[in-house]
Amino acid sequence: MDGLKVLQESVVNAVEALQDSVVSINSLKLSRDLRYGLSPVKGSGSGFIASADGYIITNNHVIESAENVEVVLNSGESFEGEVVGSDPQTDIAVVKIDANGLKPAKMGDSDSLKVGQFVLAVGNALALPGGPTVSLGVIGAKNRPMPWADFIFEGLIQTDAAINPGNSGGPLADIDGNVIGVNTAMIPFAQGMGFSIPVNTVKRIMGNIISHGHVTRPWLGISGVDLDRNDLKMSGSSIKRGVLVVRVDQWSPAYESGLRPGDIILKLGDSEITGMRALIEKLSSTEMGTNRDIVFSRNGKKYRTSVDIREAREKGTIVRIQ
Repeated sequence: MDGLKVLQESVVNAVEALQDSVVSINSLKLSRDLRYGLSPVKGSGSGFIASADGYIITNNHVIESAENVEVVLNSGESFEGEVVGSDPQTDIAVVKIDANGLKPAKMGDSDSLKVGQFVLAVGNALALPGGPTVSLGVIGAKNRPMPWADFIFEGLIQTDAAINPGNSGGPLADIDGNVIGVNTAMIPFAQGMGFSIPVNTVKRIMGNIISHGHVTRPWLGISGVDLDRNDLKMSGSSIKRGVLVVRVDQWSPAYESGLRPGDIILKLGDSEITGMRALIEKLSSTEMGTNRDIVFSRNGKKYRTSVDIREAREKGTIVRIQ
C-alpha cells in the first residue's frame, strides 16, 4: 500500500505541476457543401505552453485549414491564436498568442525513455468543461511507425494511456510532470493503443518553425523500398539489407552523385542503411550543406560516392517511399 500511495502522490504532483501549462484549442474551419455552399465546422484539441511569451505546441491536424484559432488557458482566459507554422509530416504545429508571464511546461528527454515506465496523457478530451483530463498508463513500445496515418513519421511512442478525441496536441508526461511527447493519435480498432511524438523531435521542429516559419529538411532525391529478401535469394545476391533505389530525381543530390534506379544503398556516412526507416532517420539528423559518403551496390559490385546534402525543394520531402 505504501508503494501505491507514493505512486498516487507522484501522479497528483505531476498533474498539479503540468495543468496550468495545458491549453484547449478551438478551431473554426469552412467546409464546402454542394447544397449550402461554405459552412463553418468547429473543432477542438489540446496543446501546451512552450514559452512564457506565448508559444503553444499542438498537432498540425488540430489547426490545419483553420480560419480562426482560439487558445483557452486553464484559468479560462481566452486568446486569439496565430499559426506560426506547421509540419504535416510530423503533425506538429506552433501557435502564438499575445501573452506574457505564462507557465511553460517542462520538457523532458524522450531519448532516455524506457518501455514500461509510467506516463500521463493530459488534454481536452472530448472537449469536456472543467479542466484537462488526465489518464495514467505505461510506455508500451518506442520507435513505432504509423504507416496508415496521413503523415509518414516513424519513431512514435506507443502508450496505453487513454488518448481520446480532443486529446490531440496535448502533452504526454513522465511521472515527474516533464513533457516527453505530444499526443497525436489513437487507433479506433485497437484498445489501449495510442501514439505520441517524442519531445526531442518536437523541440527540433518547434525551433525550425519559430526560426524559419517552416521545417527545413535535407534532400536526397530518390524513391526507394526496403529490399525484398525473397527476391534477393532468387537472384543469388549476398546482400541482406539496404534500400533499393526505384527512382532518382533529375539533378537531385542523388542524381549528381551517380546513383541510379536499381542501385542498392548500403551505407550513408558511417551508418549502415538497413531499410527506408534507417535512411530517413540518418538523413533527418544530417546537417544541410554537408557532404556524406554513400556506399551502394550495382550489378553485384560495391561502389563508393559522395553526396551533397541540400534543403528539400518540396515541403516535408526527404525521400519518398515507393
